Amino acid sequence: MATTFVALADTLTADFDVGGYLQMLTERCAEVLDVEQAGLIAAAPPGGLEVVAASSERVRLLEVLQLESGEGPCPDAYDGGRRIACADLSQARERWPRFAPAALAAGFCSVLAIPMRRGDQVLGAVGLFARRTGEPSEPQALLGQALVDVATIGLLNQRTIAEREVLVGQLQTALTSRILIEQAKGVIAERSGTGMEEAFRILRGYARSRRRKLAEVAQDVIDRSSCVTDLFPDPT
Repeated sequence: MATTFVALADTLTADFDVGGYLQMLTERCAEVLDVEQAGLIAAAPPGGLEVVAASSERVRLLEVLQLESGEGPCPDAYDGGRRIACADLSQARERWPRFAPAALAAGFCSVLAIPMRRGDQVLGAVGLFARRTGEPSEPQALLGQALVDVATIGLLNQRTIAEREVLVGQLQTALTSRILIEQAKGVIAERSGTGMEEAFRILRGYARSRRRKLAEVAQDVIDRSSCVTDLFPDPT
């Protein structure tokens, strides 16, 4: 159990693999909890749901069926942001007319779906499938919720780090562009005998007229590229 929680918490690595991580979550849930199989659906752009992991092909097909039919415990758990339990799938044919018979045919008699939720954010839902009837005990349900919660927090932390790295990269790019532009303004001002403000106006107008990025044109100016020789007006 301790090994499972440590593995689920270990998301801040350079080679983190989301797909492998979620596959591990379903497999560990099936091993640690008193169920036979587990599957996971997750939100995917531009607003739909996708099956991203399953401990067996049977469960993957059941998860696909839930998404295609728009019914089942996992979509319900995702939409409502709360656990959905069915102690006897044979009594759920009216509730889930397509999913319940298919799950029974696959050999499952009960199911528990746990949302991957943190605050108002719901990332997906984990479905736990058992061959026996009856709801899971409260300790088992709480343990399942704890596993899913740790995984959810790990994913959100990983996303925060990734977003921060993207932001740092964007800021660095902006800084580099600004340095290029300032250098190019100096070149234009010297070559055309104008002030820095007029040099920037010339640089910006040239970039706009040719639908090029300002930083790209600035780099060409600094490199004395032949493609921008017509940019410099004769000094007066």
